[in-house]
Amino acid sequence: MASRLLHRLRHALASDGPGEAAAAAAGPEAEQFPESSELEDDDAEGLSSRLSGTLSFTSAEDDPDDEDEDDEAGLDSPPSGDGTSGEDAERSPPPDGQRSSQLLARQLQDFWKKSRNTLVPQRLLFEVTSANVVKDPPSKYVLYTLAVMGPGPPDRQPAQISRRYSDFERLHRNLQRQFRGPMSAISFPRKRLRRNFTAETIARRSRAFEQFLGHLQAVPELRQAPDLQDFFVLPELRRAQSLTCTGLYREALALWANAWQLQTQLGTPSGPDRPLLTLAGLAVCHQELEDPGEARACSEKALQLLGDKRPHPFLAPFLEAHVRLSWRLGLDKRQSEAQLQALQEAGLTPTPPPSLKELLIKEVLD
Repeated sequence: MASRLLHRLRHALASDGPGEAAAAAAGPEAEQFPESSELEDDDAEGLSSRLSGTLSFTSAEDDPDDEDEDDEAGLDSPPSGDGTSGEDAERSPPPDGQRSSQLLARQLQDFWKKSRNTLVPQRLLFEVTSANVVKDPPSKYVLYTLAVMGPGPPDRQPAQISRRYSDFERLHRNLQRQFRGPMSAISFPRKRLRRNFTAETIARRSRAFEQFLGHLQAVPELRQAPDLQDFFVLPELRRAQSLTCTGLYREALALWANAWQLQTQLGTPSGPDRPLLTLAGLAVCHQELEDPGEARACSEKALQLLGDKRPHPFLAPFLEAHVRLSWRLGLDKRQSEAQLQALQEAGLTPTPPPSLKELLIKEVLD
């Protein structure tokens, strides 16, 4: 649509003269195609068809096959047939008609950039790095391991999740029940009665799962759905909690760190207390593994998230941990100590408050 508008604009400028012809060519078309209808046309095409054929999701801004890129590149130079070269155009000011056409071109460029940014406000890449057949009698299934890559330092290791077909299918079914409109444009690989464990089937499903998650992330309404957040984070949190409670701190630490990275990359809250629970798990594991500096840093980050939320059940335990770790490291603890004392005097927390480890054991993840 935008390419047709620009084609007519350039044709009018080349044949009928610069100033009035540009306004005549642009005016009616601009009224027929406002910004809202442009976005509706994109939505009508369906996100699955827009992103089909890709192994991983990327924003439209990075698509090398974008049709509009050639048109955008041509807009910065003067229209053909005006008798001026690029150097002459730089030395002498352009006439009024040419100036107005260049202004319209810049407005169209800004519009495209804004519309692309609204379609995909963040970039996440999903890649199936391995798929293993798991035999757990009497069942047998394929476990797909996906790397989740988002904004951050290029040398940073991506977060990972491992899910089976039934996990993806449950997510698809729950989202279809809640978001019929947006989900109607998103495809999902069907069940097969046989040949589920062939290399061809596994490869096709791997590609389909990458596209499926990418399409979900491209729709703001779906990206913020609690079921999608649970799909990414909840299994990791449950395993990390179980390992911490049984004293396997090193194994649990890797899971807590992976869960924190997932929540950071997703960019939307996965539950009101899950980031705090993740930081509590990190602090406990670092402390048990004799790394008080990292444990204190996790406590500080949690206190920043909490602010002055009274009476939040995590506030006093994090304050108590911060005071104790600061004393151990010889760092200033006066502010946390005064805040904890104020909570105790107001009767908002017992003396001493419960520890972070006790909260982790008692917390029910549902």
